Amino acid sequence: MKLMFASDIHGSSYYCKKIKEIYEKENCEKLILLGDLLYHGPRNDLPKDYNPKKVINILNSMKNEILCVRGNCDCEVDQMVLEFPILADYIFLYLDNKAVFITHGHKYNSSSLPPLKQGDILIHGHTHIQAFENNGNYIYINPGSISIPKNGNKNSYMTYSDKTFKIKNLNMETINEFSIS
Repeated sequence: MKLMFASDIHGSSYYCKKIKEIYEKENCEKLILLGDLLYHGPRNDLPKDYNPKKVINILNSMKNEILCVRGNCDCEVDQMVLEFPILADYIFLYLDNKAVFITHGHKYNSSSLPPLKQGDILIHGHTHIQAFENNGNYIYINPGSISIPKNGNKNSYMTYSDKTFKIKNLNMETINEFSIS
């Protein structure tokens, strides 16, 4: 199974189109969105080609491909226009016998951990900063932001296949990778 993770679109139709193009080129089975889909938020500048209505159309065209968690900029009115569930605080998956807690990062994060066992994986966006960290008891992964990267990061997304997470730039080149085997 190949998964794609993307976070923090923030209403950018340009980067949302990129997500769709890359998703198709990567030949993934599901797109997992880590929140902050339509609104840019009061702390961020407007991203390139800010157009939430176009983002709605692009994402709705992929509705059967998407799993999503709620970001701090997502709200009930967003759910009224999106045709797939976006209001869950987290998704819990098992990937190759590893428990994976997937969330946006504003509620559950390294400073406010969800219930995790030794070796579990915590994946979230929110910070717009890429990360692969083995914290002893758990592994923390952040794919960074597709539209508004911070701290000198490049625009990025992440894939998972063959027991390996890979953070990639928009040219589909691997920036960093982490194997769970």
